[in-house]
Amino acid sequence: MTGWKPVLLGMNTNRYNRQIILPEIGVEGQQKLLNAHVLVIGAGGLGCPILQYLVAAGVGNIGIVDADVVSISNLQRQILYTVSDVGKQKVVVAKAHLLAQNPEANIDIYPVMLHSSNVLDIFQNYDFVIDGSDNFATRYLVNDACVILKKAFVSGSIFKFEGQISVFNYQNGPTYRCLYPEPPTVGSVPNCSEIGVIGTLAGIIGTMQAAEAIKIITDAGEVLSGKLLLFDMLTMRSQIIKFKAIESNKEIEELIDYQEFCGDFPVETIQNIDSETLQMWINEQRDFQLIDVRNPHEFERDNIGGENIPLDDLLENIAQLDLQKLIIFCCQTGLRSAKALELLAKNDIKGHFYHLAGGIVF
Repeated sequence: MTGWKPVLLGMNTNRYNRQIILPEIGVEGQQKLLNAHVLVIGAGGLGCPILQYLVAAGVGNIGIVDADVVSISNLQRQILYTVSDVGKQKVVVAKAHLLAQNPEANIDIYPVMLHSSNVLDIFQNYDFVIDGSDNFATRYLVNDACVILKKAFVSGSIFKFEGQISVFNYQNGPTYRCLYPEPPTVGSVPNCSEIGVIGTLAGIIGTMQAAEAIKIITDAGEVLSGKLLLFDMLTMRSQIIKFKAIESNKEIEELIDYQEFCGDFPVETIQNIDSETLQMWINEQRDFQLIDVRNPHEFERDNIGGENIPLDDLLENIAQLDLQKLIIFCCQTGLRSAKALELLAKNDIKGHFYHLAGGIVF
């Protein structure tokens, strides 16, 4: 039939013409994008470019999980948001901006913390998952839920100027636990709020994650299954490390307490003081010991006094603690100092311990 053009059901072909004319995508691939159901964990530094490029590409059904609100410090890398969005729920703002970008998308939002009691219910309605979370407890939770439900997931992470990306549990391929059997030692890998990250790196790695998702949906190219891509932004060098599946890691049948597994303890369960109280105690010349649990280079850069014992070395240096005194632990944001108290409690070390909630204010 002369002049006949295939029609994508529910889609404006003009919008996607530049990718439809690619032989690797075509009308069939675009229809697969329209029919796909993809869940994105985290609407932060990685999640923003992931969501923007999936919506732009015409992925028809997207879910977003994030319980956080937009803060001013997010804007350096989370380019989906603006100053007027500060204080608003990320998933609500993200949905509004994404629909303005492409009104044809169907977007469901989950303004909740992901945990063992809700993850299977949320995951079950999606073809696969993209993990843009920033903590190990969520990464292991996502992996185990995907193994149980037999779903693939695209994983990305960033640290300062370096990023990683891989696809796990894809077509019976390796899982996250095949590459990382155990979480790192508590406090040994600071998060972005503690150690910093360059905003453009989040855009690069998040865009790569979106690219892997499009490849999975359209069957175009080689998926990063059994391969870990490492990227260094300072040198613009990348390398791929191959790893194999360990069959026992595919036999997960139930979920666990991932905060306990990763040493990611809830801050609200421990004793804390705020910066105003600490300053008052200093002014009153109270007799206490101040322990800064950041890494040495952080302590040398700026500190509020006290002694430096990195969190990772705390148990090996208990002798430096004056257990007869009140001891206050501090760090940049309050996360590592809170973990210090939990670490001491788990090892049955008794004392009058506090942590500086909210971290050091310079």
